Amino acid sequence: MSMFCYQCQETAKNQGCTVKGVCGKLDTTAHLQDLLVHTLKGISLISEKAGKVDDNIGKFIMESLFMTITNANFDDAKFVIKINEALALRDDLLKKYSIKGLNHDSVTWHETEENYFVKAASIGILSTENEDVRSLRELLVYGLKGIAAYGDHALVLGYKDPVIYQFLAEALASMTKDLSVDEMIAMVMKAGEIAVTTMALLDKANTQTYGNPEITEVNIGVKNNPGILISGHDLKDMKQLLEQTKGTGVDVYTHSEMLPANYYPEFKKYDHFVGNYGNAWHKQNTEFETFNGPILMTTNCIVPPKESYKDRIFTTGNAGFTGVKHIEEVDGKKDFSEIINLAKTCPPPTEIEKGTIIGGFAHAQVMALADKVVGAVKSGAIKKFVVMAGCDGRHKSREYFTDIALALPKDTIILTAGCAKYRYNKLELGDIGGIPRVLDAGQCNDSYSLAVIALKLKEVFELEDINDLPLAFDIAWYEQKAVAVLLALLFLGFKKVRLGPTLPAFLSPNVTKVLIEAFQLQSTTDVENDIQLMMAE
Repeated sequence: MSMFCYQCQETAKNQGCTVKGVCGKLDTTAHLQDLLVHTLKGISLISEKAGKVDDNIGKFIMESLFMTITNANFDDAKFVIKINEALALRDDLLKKYSIKGLNHDSVTWHETEENYFVKAASIGILSTENEDVRSLRELLVYGLKGIAAYGDHALVLGYKDPVIYQFLAEALASMTKDLSVDEMIAMVMKAGEIAVTTMALLDKANTQTYGNPEITEVNIGVKNNPGILISGHDLKDMKQLLEQTKGTGVDVYTHSEMLPANYYPEFKKYDHFVGNYGNAWHKQNTEFETFNGPILMTTNCIVPPKESYKDRIFTTGNAGFTGVKHIEEVDGKKDFSEIINLAKTCPPPTEIEKGTIIGGFAHAQVMALADKVVGAVKSGAIKKFVVMAGCDGRHKSREYFTDIALALPKDTIILTAGCAKYRYNKLELGDIGGIPRVLDAGQCNDSYSLAVIALKLKEVFELEDINDLPLAFDIAWYEQKAVAVLLALLFLGFKKVRLGPTLPAFLSPNVTKVLIEAFQLQSTTDVENDIQLMMAE
């Protein structure tokens, strides 16, 4: 076994990747990510002892965790740099606060760069022998990675909350201690609370900066100009790219999780922002090839690029891949001129589909339609809402979500966010009294909107329990942001959340049993059975 990682849904045999990640992550990268997280625990212990988490420390922890989520950064050199920075920060904190007596390895370890991999092997996931302790710690750390990603998106827009920084450090420090099972479960539930806080902050950052998403028909065809394809989640990168391409004759298209940028009023004023190209992240090997122009990856979702387009893919922010050009931020700005100049030399995108898709149903827009929605429920026109949010993936088993969408009764509304929607957002599912049967709230970052909609409906219908709503959950998960969303839903009191296409490998049988007993967590099974259950809930 040269590595061990089971943080994503596609982990090998639903047990763990032991030679190379299914995502393409090398064993060296996995080791460096483990070592970086280990060192963050040391920084967190020192901050806890000092009684404070400075903003620069909180920001560093957040960015570092974000780098380690699935499909974000594959560049070993970047991780070595980050580990070195973490060690320097850790040792500076020890001196600054004159901290003594912290003997945990995460605080005391020192090795040369050549020995980083040897060191990492001794502190990896399997170094925690008790299966249930390991399971709860991994559930927590993956939730933290999701929180860090959402928090970082808000931070780049100038929105922060020291409560988030404080919790990240508190939770990381807790993993170095011999806590009881009840204490670990309490920490996991607190992660759900902070996930809600963080997603609310991100929602505020996005909407106050770019306006509330609006109902929008998005073009999925192509035009005759050369283009730049932008993927990932970072809306600030989107804004800067649109500004810099204005008047250049280069069009801008979104891909995968960047599709919801089309819904924001701020971006609609750019005539050269022409629509969305392609589908979910895992199809980029073919879709990036046919796009013909350069691609900008702003966050996670990158997969190892093919040589045929590797020279025209760029990363920025916390994304990275060895041998791919990275665009750094300087004084809060990024210079995309190299990408724009390259685009001018490329042929226009090859058309792979035509038509439009509709989206923009975040909470403000749905609440604007509240009377219509409530009227449809009271009249019986709408019998059920099914939340089918989350992440898409490569496994054939994910056809389940397409089959569910096709088989749901015609009086059912699908609420969605994240790239799981590509399994059904181009199907002809019709509408209910003018309300589309698929209401897309946006990115996985916008899952908060779905919770807000549910809470508002609970208030409108004057219900005691959120679970009394005509609402069912059929969530597709892939990576750690989905884990944060799951913990947020559990904290908010939602029960009978169905998760698939498989339950996480990092959940031990005993931890799974706790989640089933406390929250009635369920796994997806087969279409006919699950639809019967959802309609009965």
